[in-house]
Amino acid sequence: MGGAGKDGQVSDQTRRLEVQSLTRAFGGRRVVDDVSFTIPAGQVTCLLGPSGCGKSTTLRMIAGVEMQDAGKIFVDGSLVCDTVFRIPPERRAIGLMFQDFALFPHLTVAENVGFGLARHAPDRAARIGGLLERVKLSGFGRKYPHELSGGEQQRVALARALAPRPRTLLMDEPFSGLDERLRDGIRDETLALLKEEGTAVLLVTHEPHEAMRMADEILLMRAGRIVQRGAPYNIYNAPVDRAAAAFFSDINVLEGEVRGALTATPFGEFLTPGVPDGTAVDIVIRPQHLKIDFDRNGRGPLPTPQDGTAARAVVERARFLGRESLVEFRLEDGGASLKATVPAVFLPKPGTAMWLMLRRDRCFIFPRV
Repeated sequence: MGGAGKDGQVSDQTRRLEVQSLTRAFGGRRVVDDVSFTIPAGQVTCLLGPSGCGKSTTLRMIAGVEMQDAGKIFVDGSLVCDTVFRIPPERRAIGLMFQDFALFPHLTVAENVGFGLARHAPDRAARIGGLLERVKLSGFGRKYPHELSGGEQQRVALARALAPRPRTLLMDEPFSGLDERLRDGIRDETLALLKEEGTAVLLVTHEPHEAMRMADEILLMRAGRIVQRGAPYNIYNAPVDRAAAAFFSDINVLEGEVRGALTATPFGEFLTPGVPDGTAVDIVIRPQHLKIDFDRNGRGPLPTPQDGTAARAVVERARFLGRESLVEFRLEDGGASLKATVPAVFLPKPGTAMWLMLRRDRCFIFPRV
């Protein structure tokens, strides 16, 4: 990644937003710890993590409403803030959108959308009208925020944020206040509009589903640091540790200990090369990658190279969740509890003996911490 020159410029102008070694501490505790990333034009980057991990503080420092203790922020290659130099928030050409929408109740929808535009700009009315049409609110210009639904208010807030044509947009949990049934549709509409505008977007969220649905790149944050970054497919299928895997979905965990580069489990031995003998490890697999077979008088399926040895288990509970069924098992050998998801309806009775196999190509092995 190209760095800043002596004049504060970054050579690659497609880097709409660049953050270098951003750090912030409160009461001696680093809530943002050496965070760096770059967002090019037209990309949606999601800063994802649990509450309190530092993601909103990172966004506020970029917006200019919070001052960093260390690090630099560049917009379109120009330095906007370090620990000495600081451009005020209103001059950073950065759009902001927050979870409460922050619409002005005394202004009409059209006045809200046009708030950030010069009052006598020749294209002001056309810009307002064009954005309202693109967010499917044509004819709503004279209404007031209290006359709108939550989804309509969200679209007004998006239009207002985009009206001044910011090259970078910061979004802090913008969909969290919406009814769950509305979210996916509004997310998709928002994403389409952002792509049309070519805006670089930093979206802060604690919801993995939202990040997976919207992001070109996910930055997974924990305890003030970015612990993993990548495209949604890659970060889901190659988690950096057990906690990263568990953040995106339910997981099953088999505990074991390495002996001679092998770890014994009820499903046979797993290769663990390069791990010292005596190391405790966790073998992690998601519920959808457990395979189920019926018990045939105590005889299980023959082992395969992909699935390995089958283990006998007893059903503890089964529930239908709409798109899939969740079946909870307890292994007869070792007593570990495991969950499996099955498409459509599959509701075996409690106490039913079945055989389970692991998709070994979908297992992750991590040293236990």
